[in-house]
Amino acid sequence: MPVFLRRLGAFDAVLAGCALAVMLLLPLVEMLLRPLFGVGIANAPVFVQHAGLLLAMFGALVAERGGHLTSLGAGLGDSSDRRLRRLAQWLAHGSSALICGMLAEASRTFVAAELDAPRDIAYGIAGAWFVAAMPLGFALLGLRFGWRILAVEAPSTVIVRWAGAALALALPLCGGLLASYFDGATLPLWPFAVWLLLILLCGAPVFAVLGGLALALFWSEGQPLAAVPLSHYQITVNPSLPALPLFTLAGLIFARTGAATRLGSLFTALFGGGARGTAIAGAVLCSFFTALTGGSGVTILALGGLLLPLLTQAGFPERRGIGLVTSASALGVLLAPSVPLIMYAIIARVPINTMFLAGVLPALVMIFFLLVVGGFLRRDGLTVDRAAKPDFRLAGQAAWAAKWEILAPVVAIGSLAGGLATPTESAALTAAYAVLTQTVFHREFGLRGMRGVLVGCAEVIGGIMLILGMALGLTNYLVDAGIPDAAIDWVQSVLPNKWVFLIALNVFLLIAGALMEIYAAIVVLVPLLLPVALAYGIDPVHFGIIFLANIEMGFLCPPAGMNLYFSSAMFDKPISLVARAVLPAVMAIFLGSLTISLWPGLATWLPKMAGF
Repeated sequence: MPVFLRRLGAFDAVLAGCALAVMLLLPLVEMLLRPLFGVGIANAPVFVQHAGLLLAMFGALVAERGGHLTSLGAGLGDSSDRRLRRLAQWLAHGSSALICGMLAEASRTFVAAELDAPRDIAYGIAGAWFVAAMPLGFALLGLRFGWRILAVEAPSTVIVRWAGAALALALPLCGGLLASYFDGATLPLWPFAVWLLLILLCGAPVFAVLGGLALALFWSEGQPLAAVPLSHYQITVNPSLPALPLFTLAGLIFARTGAATRLGSLFTALFGGGARGTAIAGAVLCSFFTALTGGSGVTILALGGLLLPLLTQAGFPERRGIGLVTSASALGVLLAPSVPLIMYAIIARVPINTMFLAGVLPALVMIFFLLVVGGFLRRDGLTVDRAAKPDFRLAGQAAWAAKWEILAPVVAIGSLAGGLATPTESAALTAAYAVLTQTVFHREFGLRGMRGVLVGCAEVIGGIMLILGMALGLTNYLVDAGIPDAAIDWVQSVLPNKWVFLIALNVFLLIAGALMEIYAAIVVLVPLLLPVALAYGIDPVHFGIIFLANIEMGFLCPPAGMNLYFSSAMFDKPISLVARAVLPAVMAIFLGSLTISLWPGLATWLPKMAGF
């Protein structure tokens, strides 16, 4: 890669890390100033929200550089045929560069509109300065994708390298010129749809396909393309969205210290060291840790090396142990402060604290179904049948060692549910708590680690927020086109009974979770399905738990089942073996989801008891 692109790589990491640091520090200062002076920093929440836009764009650049922008996976780009694989990668990278050029041009027109009607965000800083990050970010992404075409096969001569650099520049430029020339024109949809499906199968990032589809839909109606970057702007400056990167930051800090080992010792002592006790401890620990870190893949990487030896020593066959760790790591989606739980609350406009409480009982139900119906507590097939009672003395010692990790959810949920902090402030407080406890009390984290975790968090969140922005552009088009209303009429004509609808909903979401990345599924499907559910009299909180309970199964189902890929890498096993190992768990979790669907009180009882 040319020197200037490498320097830009370091530059985007610095900008993304600084934006995240601002998002962490400003809410904390605000919380300190309010009780002291009765007033906080002027427009601090708005400033934090717009720092989120910088984090989204420059974090996406960091994610692209690390190869962490989400794609469908296991498509033509992974073919065993070398020529087919190379052709697919060229098509995916080149098409992504073109789409990024189109998005850069659409964003430029959005910035021009901002300049025509200037507005200050805070302290005399114009909003256009923040919005300008979008055309710049998409243009740089286009250059990166263009350069990756050459990287598919190492350049052999200087001429080839210069040709590759020219191509990297030409592709996003052509995309921008295309968007500029045809903006407001009416173009047919089907050629774009075929092209986007092809590049999705070739391994193009999900955000590029969603963004390209949104552009194509607006093109088909002759509408301005600036509607797509406008949607991206709307989602990234949502008042509740800064909670996502800040809770993720807290989770990554815990994941990079000895928190997993301390919690593992606690749960193993509480439930005993026998086969059943270790299985229960493993399921509870994986769920808890996924909620804390915000990612089931992080849980597999952090706990897999700890839990699988414990399970095999307790008598579990290796395959059953892999199945338990892989499947239990998906269940934390329902527990606070999980990122998908917060994301649903934002999209569905449901209070975040309500969703935090609503997920507790359903999560316990899912763990019960996983262990009992999934067969992880049965004794047949065990290599050792050794019973072990809980050791409460040892549990007390382990609890004392893990006291700071145990209190983390209390800080997150308590500050929010108690009305002491907004969602953003609660997330910042939890992240600061993680830094304080792991740095001062455990001394396992330092300033050097903070730099790495800021960049790591930007890498994770940048890719997610890019998907959310593009998916919202698609959703806005579908809403404007009246698709949700048409869906209500059609579904009610086919499924007049509420209970039949709930069963059909579970089946549909299971399939959707296997095909879609979870964040894209939330942004695309919730605005379409929630009005249908409301038409049947289903509570939005109950619907949210049903939705997440089913979508979390997507972590375990190919082709989008990321837990399968993480486990395959972690345990050095074929994906086919991991998929067979989790099959009983998928069936059990599906039955648990049906139970939650047919018993609304599991989701609504705790929020009602708390007065939410």
